[in-house]
Amino acid sequence: MTEPTSPYRWRWAALFVILAAEVMDLLDSLVTNIAGPSIRTDIGGGESLIQWLGAAYTLAMAIGLITGGRLGDIFGRRRMYLIGAVGFTLGSVACGLAQEPGQLIAARVFQGLLGAIMLPQGLGMLKEIFSEKEQATAFGLFGPVMGLSTVGGPILAGWLVDADLWGSGWRMIFLINIPLGLFAIAGGVAFLPEWKSARTVRLDLAGALLAAVGSALIVFPLVQGREHGWPAWAFALIGLSLAVFALFAWYENRKSRSGGDPLVEPSLFRKRGFSGGMVLGLAFFSAMTGFWLTFSLYTQIGLHYSPFKAGLAGIPSSVGMVIAFVTSQALLKFGRKVMHGGLIVMALGVGAVILTLHLAGAEVTPWQLAPALTVTGLGMGFVMAPFFDTVLASVEPHETGSASGTLTSVQQLGAALGTAILGTVFFEQIKTESFVHAEQFTLAVEIAMLAVVFAAIFLLPKHARPHPESGAEDGRDGAEQPEKVSA
Repeated sequence: MTEPTSPYRWRWAALFVILAAEVMDLLDSLVTNIAGPSIRTDIGGGESLIQWLGAAYTLAMAIGLITGGRLGDIFGRRRMYLIGAVGFTLGSVACGLAQEPGQLIAARVFQGLLGAIMLPQGLGMLKEIFSEKEQATAFGLFGPVMGLSTVGGPILAGWLVDADLWGSGWRMIFLINIPLGLFAIAGGVAFLPEWKSARTVRLDLAGALLAAVGSALIVFPLVQGREHGWPAWAFALIGLSLAVFALFAWYENRKSRSGGDPLVEPSLFRKRGFSGGMVLGLAFFSAMTGFWLTFSLYTQIGLHYSPFKAGLAGIPSSVGMVIAFVTSQALLKFGRKVMHGGLIVMALGVGAVILTLHLAGAEVTPWQLAPALTVTGLGMGFVMAPFFDTVLASVEPHETGSASGTLTSVQQLGAALGTAILGTVFFEQIKTESFVHAEQFTLAVEIAMLAVVFAAIFLLPKHARPHPESGAEDGRDGAEQPEKVSA
């Protein structure tokens, strides 16, 4: 990237506008874990509704992120950011006004798709408006914001549900996005610069459709199959999803060889580090998301905690994650060993939760769970902090943009799978077992998933690639220099 001779004037104001969009996404990916039981009590629906509240959003986000960044290259990042922010805000209003489960799930899908258009644009613009020296400071603000959102999101959701402001109940967890969304929109109009790729880029619609169909075919039967007694069609759809993904890989390879613009660079899958990173990402983010979901369900349905108390109960884990994010920078020189150590710590923490539930039973208190949850959160943070840098270490500079988008999509797809898989395990267990046993069994399955993650880490490079000091390694090849940066 060639730096502009004079920095963009409104770059710091633009940064806070972009951070507002990140906060909206983080809050909406977390709040339904806390509000799910209250939502089901109010508008009805089966047990799978609680799973779909999270899975519909993250699955739509995973599908949309693959193409969201490319839309910014084609039509301009500022324009696509504003379209995404307006759509996300409208989707939040639709969620808050939903009267039955189908309407709410559809609105969550809409939220996820528009969020996938909004988020990549902001991150891409930061590369253009900040000098290389300032980028470290700019991107460094994302850690504290993500940490505060992770800690505060469940607490805010629980408080809003319990407070029942103006009789809104759970609906306020979505309606609170209105002021945030208006700030993101107004700030985007006022402060965000325009950027458009100078290179002609074409959208791979067929590839996007195949990726969307393959993802939906695997998540839908995992969520709905249990309620229908695991009929043959559920397993048939899972098998069909594998065939669709195989067709997707063939199509992308063919498109690349013919000189087109594939959705995902096929060369990425020939790299052991990147392929291993995809397996790792799917398994780890499945385990992490499933942990949050089932813990929230257990505390509210099993222990009869109020939503606010359930949100407070999860604070130790979130605090542990924040501590890990802050301290992990000093440990990154140890490379993938940090991730292996984090997995061991996380597994010990999950095991400690199981032991605490065994000893305290149905009378367990948040204070008794706090030590184990803190250790679990520490482990999560030490795996997450070096994840992207380590996986991308084996990727060539011209592949970085495609690789980053694919990994982010895998993260979201993993969250959807974790909601589907561990949520299903939990609900299957409570049919015949106590809530304590159901949570213990689900956490044991989680530890088995972490063993898969531990093995996948060996496929990664031993160390992350050093941070680039030249513009050629900022995630785009030399052919995609900025056309212009203007207000």
